[in-house]
Amino acid sequence: MQKYETGTNRLSAGMLSTVAEALRVPIADLFEDEGDNDPTIKDPAMRVRAECHDWIERTKSVEKLETMSRVLKALAAG
Repeated sequence: MQKYETGTNRLSAGMLSTVAEALRVPIADLFEDEGDNDPTIKDPAMRVRAECHDWIERTKSVEKLETMSRVLKALAAG
C-alpha cells in the first residue's frame, strides 16, 4: 500500500476504477491536486460545499439522504 501512496508503484487505469468504486469516491479524488493545500486558491465555502457534495454522492440509502435533506433544511432555516 505504501508503494502506491508514495508513487513507487502505479495503478493501472482499470485498477483506479476498482479502487474508486471500493472507496465510493470519484476517480478524480484519487489524484493529488497541488492547489488543494493552498488556502488562497479556493474559497473556504467552496471547499466545504464540495465536501458536503462528496458525502451526499457517497450516500446510497434514500432514507439517509432524506434525513440529510431535513437536517440541511433545518440548519438553513435557523
